[in-house]
Amino acid sequence: MTKSPRHLRSTDANDYQLVPRPLGAMSKSFPDGWEIAPHHHARDQFVYAVTGVMRLRTRDEAWIVPPDRAVYLPARTDHSISMRGRVEMRTLYISRAAHDALPEAPTVLEVSPLLRELVLALIEEPVDYDEQGRAGAVAFLILTEIARARRLSLMIPMPRDPRLLRVCNALLADPASRVTLDGWSEQAGASARTLARLFEAELGMSFAAWRQRVRFHNALEAIVGGAPIARVAERNGYRSSSAFSAAFRKAMGQAPSALRA
Repeated sequence: MTKSPRHLRSTDANDYQLVPRPLGAMSKSFPDGWEIAPHHHARDQFVYAVTGVMRLRTRDEAWIVPPDRAVYLPARTDHSISMRGRVEMRTLYISRAAHDALPEAPTVLEVSPLLRELVLALIEEPVDYDEQGRAGAVAFLILTEIARARRLSLMIPMPRDPRLLRVCNALLADPASRVTLDGWSEQAGASARTLARLFEAELGMSFAAWRQRVRFHNALEAIVGGAPIARVAERNGYRSSSAFSAAFRKAMGQAPSALRA
């Protein structure tokens, strides 16, 4: 049986940094729990998972990325990725000169049904695709869709102060933790008052607001994974699904039921 171009292409990201085309499209599968250590690429990167959920970290931000979103990373942005569930990742490596309106900073993008299908279509084309043919038209449309895609401010800011970073990393690992700032002070090596000041100064929000954002991102992952919304609400400290849904919509810009759909 003849293999399609997708099955013949490399799964080594380095092979796509110097391709003589504005877009290099890579398809790769990862098992649940797989960790990609901090690294960067010479080209811009559009990271998208057709299935599964990705947790992505840069030095200053963190995201939980479900299948209806992607993360755009400008060239040489150090980042790490961890997989939740089996992840079918589709990555575009993009020349910075390919379009005038590409994101200048790490950004979460909403992936429209059209953009999703265009990415999947380019994966089926040769790496050195015909720029004057169908693949060239698909690549042009991908760049247009990325440039106009809705930017979503659904990131978790991360601090640089090592004391606060210890607290934030612990909460990312256990979002349901009910430990107060007073409780974190010994582990952080700073008083609760100092930690509160650092949250406002470095992250622009209070401890409670930052923890809620982490919890909502964690809830997002659980909802996409199929957990009942009532159970997710309970595990995040809400007594009813309706109260949780209202707070989630206010913080995340969409209702939990929209993720389920």
